[in-house]
Amino acid sequence: MAKKILIVDDEQDILDLLTFNLQREGYETLTAAEGENALHLARTAFPDLIILDVMLPGLDGWEVLRELRRDPDTRHLPVVFLTAKDSEIDEVVGLELGADDYIVKPISMHKLVARVKLALRKAATAEMRPSEKISFGAVVVDSASYTVTIQGDPVPFTKKEFEILRYLAQRPGRVVSRETLLNELWDEDVVVIDRTVDVHIRKIREKLGAEEMRHIETLKGVGYRFISEI
Repeated sequence: MAKKILIVDDEQDILDLLTFNLQREGYETLTAAEGENALHLARTAFPDLIILDVMLPGLDGWEVLRELRRDPDTRHLPVVFLTAKDSEIDEVVGLELGADDYIVKPISMHKLVARVKLALRKAATAEMRPSEKISFGAVVVDSASYTVTIQGDPVPFTKKEFEILRYLAQRPGRVVSRETLLNELWDEDVVVIDRTVDVHIRKIREKLGAEEMRHIETLKGVGYRFISEI
């Protein structure tokens, strides 16, 4: 599945240039010309990375990044600043706010594409490192012992149910398709269908209970999304 990149810039020629070059590299793109729309798309279109200009009408890039980092569902979304502000102080501010990289205009497309690939690789590597424990609501998912507790009480999960719950919980705010779950969590020589994932999700929800099951959201025809705070 192609990675989706949100490009945010108030200059149409920059949007067109980046869209053309990133699509040529095989990425899916969407664009925004101001900060409020960028935040809306970040929260609803589920991009894999954002290229963000600093100088924007309305909310500027600094404030957009602050809002993204405050929101649990977008906190870990990779952000690459693209700006005409080339002072060292501005770069330090951007990185301290949580940007993954900082590129100064005029743009070298080769450099930009390389930085985008690097940021996506770093994000994927971070996702692959399983946390020992993941907590949400009254639930604790413990990778070391392969156990799930709810309000301190152990709840029996099968190995596959545990792996699905952990996989989703490690990616808050990200939409995960059934195909992705099948490819990532089942052996290649095991024949399974999309319905298999749905059955496992239903059992996971039953075990989580009426309150905690709301952390797993179904997007009809797309897949599932884990919401860390409800």
